[in-house]
Amino acid sequence: MKNKNILDFLPINYRHEKTFFLQENLLDFNKLSNLTDSEINNIQRNYPLCTVNNLKKIRAIAIFNKEIEISPPEAYLLLHCGICSIKSLSGLTPSELEQKIGRLERNLRAKTNTNINLLILKEWIRRANKICRSI
Repeated sequence: MKNKNILDFLPINYRHEKTFFLQENLLDFNKLSNLTDSEINNIQRNYPLCTVNNLKKIRAIAIFNKEIEISPPEAYLLLHCGICSIKSLSGLTPSELEQKIGRLERNLRAKTNTNINLLILKEWIRRANKICRSI
């Protein structure tokens, strides 16, 4: 069985970013989560096929994974629901978050392949609140 890297969950439109991270051996979510805006801008300047938007999304996924222990596909789902930071996650209730995910699924006319329920959403929000209070 082939070993998967941590960016394999990303769709095909992230191929340039995935190639860059593989070439630079940046496959650790800790490193990805610590990318600054200036580093992202430098990457985009030196590798113009990489987009700032995609790089920032990858950083947000890495932050969710590192800080709240959300799997990359679940973090990607949060981004699609309009939740792009720990602060924005902390401001929601579990039912609001469930509603956002449900709305996304209805708009896509597809069920997500995640095992998310209200208890999991409540735990994510609790962790996000804890992080926001400690800052």
